[in-house]
Amino acid sequence: MESDTTVRRIKPFGIQNYLAQDNAGSRDRCGDNGYGGDPKRKPEVSLYLLREGLAASLVSVFILVLWGLVHLSLQQLVIGKPTGEFNALRARRHLEQITSVGPRPVGSPENEVLTVGYLLEQIENIRVETAAGHHQLTVDVQRPTGTFSIDFLGGFTSFYDRVTNIAVRLEPKGGAQHLMLANCHFDTVANSPGASDDAVSCAVMLEVLHSLANQSTPLHHGVVFLFNGAEENILQASHGFITQHPWAEQVRAFINLEAAGVGGKEVVFQTGPENPWLVQAYVHAAKHPFASVVGQEVFQSGIIPSDTDFRIYRDFGNIPGIDLAFIENGFIYHTKYDTSDRILTDSIQRAGDNILAVLRYLVTSEKLADSSEYRHGNMVFFDLLGVVVVAYPARVGTILNYMVAAATFLYLAKKASLPGNRGGRYLRDLAYATGIAVLSWFVTLMLVLIVALLVTLLGRSMFWYNHFYASICLYGSAAMGKIILIHTLAKNLYYGGVRLVELGDLYFDVSLLLWCCSLVWLTQQGLCSAYVPMLMVAFPLATKLLLAKEFKHRGASLKYSVLYLLGLALPYVHFMFLIWVVFEIFTPIMGRSGTEIPPEVVMASLVTLATIFISSFFLHFIYLARSTKWILTGLGSVFILTFLFVSCGLLFPYSGSPESPRPKRVFLQHTTRTFHDLQGQVESHDSGLWINSFDFTCIQHVTPHIPEINDSIRTSCREDRPFCGYPWFLPVKFLSKKNWYLPAPEVSPGAPVEFSLLSREETRWGTVKMTFSVKGPSHMSLYLMPHRGASLSTWSFGDGTPQFDLSGEYFVFYSHGLDAPTWIFWFEIQPPRDPDPSGPEGMISVAISSHYFFGEDSRTAQLEEILHRFPTWAFPSSWVSTYDMYRY
Repeated sequence: MESDTTVRRIKPFGIQNYLAQDNAGSRDRCGDNGYGGDPKRKPEVSLYLLREGLAASLVSVFILVLWGLVHLSLQQLVIGKPTGEFNALRARRHLEQITSVGPRPVGSPENEVLTVGYLLEQIENIRVETAAGHHQLTVDVQRPTGTFSIDFLGGFTSFYDRVTNIAVRLEPKGGAQHLMLANCHFDTVANSPGASDDAVSCAVMLEVLHSLANQSTPLHHGVVFLFNGAEENILQASHGFITQHPWAEQVRAFINLEAAGVGGKEVVFQTGPENPWLVQAYVHAAKHPFASVVGQEVFQSGIIPSDTDFRIYRDFGNIPGIDLAFIENGFIYHTKYDTSDRILTDSIQRAGDNILAVLRYLVTSEKLADSSEYRHGNMVFFDLLGVVVVAYPARVGTILNYMVAAATFLYLAKKASLPGNRGGRYLRDLAYATGIAVLSWFVTLMLVLIVALLVTLLGRSMFWYNHFYASICLYGSAAMGKIILIHTLAKNLYYGGVRLVELGDLYFDVSLLLWCCSLVWLTQQGLCSAYVPMLMVAFPLATKLLLAKEFKHRGASLKYSVLYLLGLALPYVHFMFLIWVVFEIFTPIMGRSGTEIPPEVVMASLVTLATIFISSFFLHFIYLARSTKWILTGLGSVFILTFLFVSCGLLFPYSGSPESPRPKRVFLQHTTRTFHDLQGQVESHDSGLWINSFDFTCIQHVTPHIPEINDSIRTSCREDRPFCGYPWFLPVKFLSKKNWYLPAPEVSPGAPVEFSLLSREETRWGTVKMTFSVKGPSHMSLYLMPHRGASLSTWSFGDGTPQFDLSGEYFVFYSHGLDAPTWIFWFEIQPPRDPDPSGPEGMISVAISSHYFFGEDSRTAQLEEILHRFPTWAFPSSWVSTYDMYRY
């Protein structure tokens, strides 16, 4: 190999005493950094320094190969040949039939009649087919009514009336005392066919039911297949089952099938609480494992604005479970593009194989009957490229983590205990180098955030939404370039311009120390995700120790460099998979996270942090390389070109391509608002198209296509009106504070809302009890805003105690299925002692909004006309609503 070399001369001094000697431009001479020398060895040892091009090529090829492996593993949906136990083609036919009726919001005929009818027909076919077998099948259609409070989206209260559950009980003919629950939902949000969310899961469950019912070996326990018809209404049907159905008392554990994307692999992203035997069952039985405890801890932290029926079964049923979800291609989640043709048959096959195998394992397990012995503790679990799942108890993980940390500190302590003053110099140099590394990361993050702010000010936010790798080229090149520049300056200025092999060794120790500190901290926090820094410490440390002799005698030779990278391959390929998961989840979320969160800050931070983490064990290559000027030139060129493309608007955020749509989400409500005063008289009345953009770009790209939608019609929040005086379907006004109101004719639903005060009475304890009746469409929102000095004391919702006060307001979400009676509710309010003369009259403002998601009432001529004017890259979701406010 042709390479530059350095000659190390033994000297008993520190960094400041190193001498650089030019040997015709081909060799450098340097000391031993004060702690690496051995007085008994030869005074000169020839050591290699990496050529700049070779160093860049090695690292680039390493990263690209691992990134390719990650994507290859994601495309490999099914490992091996299907056994034939699960028929994916038959499940696909179920999927196509369910989605053929279109969107299925709660209360619609498509949800309550057509889909229910199809599911019951297929279940009856299975029952008849397997009647002579070893199992019996019982079907129960439940129409529960109930109420509960939940701390989701800031917190609100839910009330449901006669929503639909189809519960199917499969058990041995002699009956079963213990039941496993499998859950899916067949309802959808308005305007989406919901193939992935969640029709495909119900199709998979139908076929799993068919396979288990035809099984020749009797089950030990029973299975309840719950096809729930009200999940999109914030988990209502699952609450109705687990709190009211007689079978719920026998359920010992559950599997929930969900979606946060469309197709791909279904990932286990939540388990428990505790009950590690469930993870062990998945590890043992799943044929195509895909699981991560990191996803579980991130999801349960609340930073992802989503929730599943897992929460209801856990919190209200006190039973453990496994939560699985499709996460790929979240750009079209909850849009018109979520169609059955976008879900590959192999995705259905792998999901079916996994669910069938895990259910079969659990219903033949004695642990299901009595899990108390196995209940306590958590599990560390993760898969390696979908080939194998690694799982072990969290307590074992804690021991393993501390063992790795101890080995690291012993490794560093050995260097710090060198005789003479070399140990002290090593500690000083390690501290200074750590400071430089941390400073480089902080400065890098600040610089990249400045770039993100500039992109935002230029009006080019979310350019990466349709061009993901452009964010890598802009923010990644800026981050990597800044890190390399700072360390190059440190090498040439702080370290006297000497290219030392020992400096490379020192900065490896810095990376090891920082990862080890994160390992100890995460372990002390009790997080199972601490396995990630454990891998990022154990493998590099072992690799360094194995290559110590090679590095000592030859420095950064090609052999050392290649073997070093190979030693990093396993932790790095897993870490890069986690990075893929982060971007696969958070990039689409930025398209539906509201107008207040600056997406450039989020994306720039994620790219920079990913760059910092990935580059951590490559820092020492900066000191082992002869130069970095061409690397910096290349990164700078990539950054400048990308910035020019972005600033010129050449990278448009959205796409209406049928193959890979990246739609902009816009909500439009044609609404009529009526406001009543304390005497019940109408004080104001208007109608219009209320427009919400659910990403940061607001309407800047819409206005050129529909000029009348512009900032001149932007609304302002009326603080004296509940929820600003607008018909919020969910309590998300804190996410989307920018909205627009275009005047339009009054709406006239065929079934208008009927709202009346039935009674008002003063109680002996000084409160005022008010009872109301409401008759309206399947979806309504109730807003209660006590005036200053007044307070709600009790009500007819939840457990009777008003909860989740959102800045002085309460939100009650209401929905019903078919043939629901009039909604009757009451609350007690403590009147204010000293009414606020500057506030609204009375003691409370009550508002009711109605939402017409389906049928003729959901459309108007004005909505149809403006919908046709939206560009193809937009997904406008529209419906009709009303808003009526009363003061008491």
